[in-house]
Amino acid sequence: MAAFRFKDFEVYKDAKAFRKDVMKLIKRLLDKRAYDLADQIKRASLSIVLNIAEGSTKKSDADFARFLENSIGSASEVVAGFDIACDENLITKEEFAYIEKKAESITNQLGGFIKALRK
Repeated sequence: MAAFRFKDFEVYKDAKAFRKDVMKLIKRLLDKRAYDLADQIKRASLSIVLNIAEGSTKKSDADFARFLENSIGSASEVVAGFDIACDENLITKEEFAYIEKKAESITNQLGGFIKALRK
């Protein structure tokens, strides 16, 4: 088994790209002094990536699947945070729709991965 096999997972690569998109929007929240919301979204987006990596080191597929479930939860947290930001006119509806679509793609990938691990 490769020491850092997570680096080969497509969902890991997509989660890193998603985090970059999130960080671009975070700057907008910081400009508008929404520090707490920005910090929470930033930590949740990092958690998506890190849970994939950490889970890949677990000895059982069931343990790995639990970490991937945590990643899904963190993706939902990012979407909820940006939904609030949209409601408060800190980002546009188009920006929110973009983030939501990207998060949905990642959660679908994670869900498929979990299903494969549980077979």
